[in-house]
Amino acid sequence: MAHHQAAGQARGARQQRAVPAQVVDASSRVLAGSLTFLVLAGGMLAAGQAGAANFTPPAGCTLNVTVQNRNCTVSQYYTCSADPDGYQHSAHFGREGLYHLSTIDAETRWIESQSMGSGLIDRLVEEAEDHASFSELLSTGRDDFDFWTETDDGQRLHHQGADTLTGETVTIDGQTLERTQFRLTTRDAGGEVLITREGNQHVSRDFKRFYGGVETSSDWTGAETQTDDSPVLFTFPGEAGFGSTTPQFDCDQLLTQIPQERAAS
Repeated sequence: MAHHQAAGQARGARQQRAVPAQVVDASSRVLAGSLTFLVLAGGMLAAGQAGAANFTPPAGCTLNVTVQNRNCTVSQYYTCSADPDGYQHSAHFGREGLYHLSTIDAETRWIESQSMGSGLIDRLVEEAEDHASFSELLSTGRDDFDFWTETDDGQRLHHQGADTLTGETVTIDGQTLERTQFRLTTRDAGGEVLITREGNQHVSRDFKRFYGGVETSSDWTGAETQTDDSPVLFTFPGEAGFGSTTPQFDCDQLLTQIPQERAAS
């Protein structure tokens, strides 16, 4: 499932509601898990932002594809030889540079994700009522999920919803993608709703992951926002623009009110 963005947005909601949340300087901390590679590579990522240079993945990792999205973002998707089979990493850039890091497994579960704005890291809680399953979505056309994530400062989020294949297939820049319909509700540990989201996304059987689409999101205040994070260009090794950290599409439009974490997956 590809809804990492809700975690970042919900973190902001908790902070605005006076829930203590330490702002972490990630570059100075020793982090466990697969995101350690990303933090150690922070110098390369920062250099890419400052000089508009190409993204260079950490040592032992291979950049597979660069995807330019609507809403002024560009995503780098890569794999690392030391990871368990099926793991994928992504680094997401906006006009201000790197804003989100993400790791998923073969079932597209949210293993880890990190917001550059807060420095906080969300990790999947292994015990779950119903973990997300990409294979179930592809085989049955629907996947329901009900699971928790926990930040490194101890705050927990409860995610419930479903992904459904609509039966529609689209071709974007030569890539065959299937459209999904999804709904997602994120609650705090006390059960209060922080974020609700619904809309459409895209899945690739070849790349075994989700990509963004058109959705509507509302927060605990009732404020509602519509966004379009659909992919536009897929760039592969040897092609112009591969590894570029400069977004190309919709960057002249007004910035959305939703933080950019909502576009990461």
